[in-house]
Amino acid sequence: MRYTIVTETYPPEVNGVALTVQGLERGLRARGNDVDVVRPRQLADTSNTSVNANETLVRSLPLPRYPDLRIGLPATHRLRKAWAEQRPDAIYVATEGPLGWSALRAARRLNIPAATGFHTRFDEYMRDYGAAFLQATALRWMRRFHNGADATLVPTHELQAFLQAQGFDKVVRLPRAVDTVLFDPARRDASLRGSWGLADDALAVIYVGRIAAEKNLSLAIAAFRELQKQRPDARYIWVGDGPLREQLQRDNPDFIYCGVQRDTTLARHFASGDLFLFPSHTETFGNVTLEAMASGVPTIAFDYGAAHETLRDGVHGATIADGDDAGFRTAVLRIGNDPALRAIMAMAARDAVASLHPEQVASDFEDILRNLALARRPHAQPVTA
Repeated sequence: MRYTIVTETYPPEVNGVALTVQGLERGLRARGNDVDVVRPRQLADTSNTSVNANETLVRSLPLPRYPDLRIGLPATHRLRKAWAEQRPDAIYVATEGPLGWSALRAARRLNIPAATGFHTRFDEYMRDYGAAFLQATALRWMRRFHNGADATLVPTHELQAFLQAQGFDKVVRLPRAVDTVLFDPARRDASLRGSWGLADDALAVIYVGRIAAEKNLSLAIAAFRELQKQRPDARYIWVGDGPLREQLQRDNPDFIYCGVQRDTTLARHFASGDLFLFPSHTETFGNVTLEAMASGVPTIAFDYGAAHETLRDGVHGATIADGDDAGFRTAVLRIGNDPALRAIMAMAARDAVASLHPEQVASDFEDILRNLALARRPHAQPVTA
């Protein structure tokens, strides 16, 4: 089968959506499918042609507040022409930007089945960027986009139920997984911890992700400062980058800033931590939760997304009721001060995600796209030569 993935973000950009989309692409290829990718031209792309034969690059602009990310401009005519010449059996549109809207329009014109991915809670972002009055508008905009497709893929039962209650049609759950070969407690690195100024029994609190307003980082910082009063040997390790990093460094010069890390280096950083704090309210899933658990790092997060699906309170870390900031800080103090409890949680967290295989996600994703293609095939337009 031939599939096309349309996405506004893609590696080498580092974020949960980009890496999830790349994983889906690789999974389809591994199962013998032909896969094309349509994405914005990134700063690293210097030629006027596709970087790879299977990639189509479209014009792009910097994303407001995120100058390192690019947003794709509409490309309806170009996509219609390309897909009329080489028709995909189905397309997957991962993002709701101008490029994603134009891809859905092109697919409808050619009667190509399309699935969309609900990866980002833009309605919640409105609150974090001081525009809470636009939350309802953002949700209506997303509903219109996703209801223009044949299926909307979500990672959790919780999000599926929420969207259905909000009038989203044909919401289909596609679970997530984690690479437990890459993210493994065995990658814990004493020399790396030493470079952070940590003794063997010192406490490394770690954050991995974008350093941005929507991540609610002020709560994690406040909780860490309370813990640090009781554990002066604790250090806060920050892995990632984003628009708030410069301010964070000015305000907290004692933190360790590691920048963006990838692949095995990222896995080493995760496994070398002792406690992962994830205070975000805006994730649709939160891949880093599974990566921390696979790395044997107890995790404290609010009770939704990946944490609601997989993390068990008091067993793998702590899940906190949304909005209970005091409960989040209390859990940080309780678990941060108890090394024996963290050791038990570390083993339990690793065991909890051991059965989450990326290969199963790829198989489920392929089944969804194939079923959409087969359902439409009797009515499909003939491919134009």
